[in-house]
Amino acid sequence: MASRIIFHIDMNSFYASVEQSHNPELKGKAIAIAGNPKERRGIIVTCSYEARAHGIYTTMQVHEAKRKYPDLLLLPPNFERYRAASKAIFEILRSYTEMVEPVSIDEGYVDVTELAEQRHALEIADEIQQRLLAELDLPCSIGIAPNKFLAKTASDMKKPLGITVLRKRDIKAMLWPKPVIEMHGIGESTAARLKSLKIETIGELAAANEGLVKEKMGKNGIRLQARANGVDDRPVDPDSIYDTKSVGTSTTLPVDETDEQNLKALFRQLSEKVANRLEAKELAGPTVSIQTRSSDWKNRTRSVTLNNTVWKADDIHRNAWQLFTKHWNGEPLRLIGVTVSNVADKGDMTEQLSIFNFQEHAREEPILDLMSQLESRFGKSVLTRGTKIKKANYDSKTSFSKDFLDDHERK
Repeated sequence: MASRIIFHIDMNSFYASVEQSHNPELKGKAIAIAGNPKERRGIIVTCSYEARAHGIYTTMQVHEAKRKYPDLLLLPPNFERYRAASKAIFEILRSYTEMVEPVSIDEGYVDVTELAEQRHALEIADEIQQRLLAELDLPCSIGIAPNKFLAKTASDMKKPLGITVLRKRDIKAMLWPKPVIEMHGIGESTAARLKSLKIETIGELAAANEGLVKEKMGKNGIRLQARANGVDDRPVDPDSIYDTKSVGTSTTLPVDETDEQNLKALFRQLSEKVANRLEAKELAGPTVSIQTRSSDWKNRTRSVTLNNTVWKADDIHRNAWQLFTKHWNGEPLRLIGVTVSNVADKGDMTEQLSIFNFQEHAREEPILDLMSQLESRFGKSVLTRGTKIKKANYDSKTSFSKDFLDDHERK
């Protein structure tokens, strides 16, 4: 299997499986994890395989799911329970090797190249699958391949409790006949753009003229074409989980909203949530973005990059609201979101002086002089600004949160 052997571990119906493990009376029953059924944001987050057998699927609205199968059992998300289960999963994976890269609360990559020198990869995969089932009562599927893309593709091929090997020589028969929309990394908009180029299958993407793909799709097109040919050089990187790029949150509105004061209050709430998460992670960033989705499902994103970094709710809200009022045309909205991106550790950032923060720096000058004197006498590490204590944060209660990564401490 070439020079590397990579597993993609994908937990099956994770939230539902955790609930069934926690309460064995739910086993064998059609259950779904969902938001508030009384509000439009009540959608199915995930569901058991028993529910799927009745036509229930993720993102289906709750009222539609109940109409399709009235006996469906609805449970609210218990994110702390899922985080605990996720932590236990990755502890088991790390008992085999440190080459583990979590990518979400219920999936990750494991590079077993060195382990496979002593034991067959299928034997290792089977043992991991059985341990997760025996010790945590949680099923998973495992893809085995020479790179990340093929491993992730393979893990989707047999669920639940599947183990699938996908080699590069298999892709012509197993992948190329499929529509491009079934390929990881391609959504509906990208599939539509490819269709305009008369590219509708993964095989057609693999064989397409590289110059045309680059001209029409840019670097992303070239990357997707490489994946279609089974090429993916990304290493399994255990440290990638510490490289947070952005912190954001969004909310689906109970009714299509047009009232400006209500929207301003909602942007304030979202800005405070983002600020809390930035504070918990000791992060700040210079780019503020807003997301809106209109009642006719048109998504729009607008952003501004500032001279200085932001992390306080007031600063985030001011910039988000300015962006919104500049670009909103009064259309009814069903979703809004706020994000701060290009974030980094606040302790590693330097703030540029401006007419807005000059006085703040001037007030700090005597303190900075004293710090400089102490550091020159006792060394750079004698003082730090504030106390860097990572605080637990549960603002976000869905699988789309990356807060679970705080559970993965550097060894």
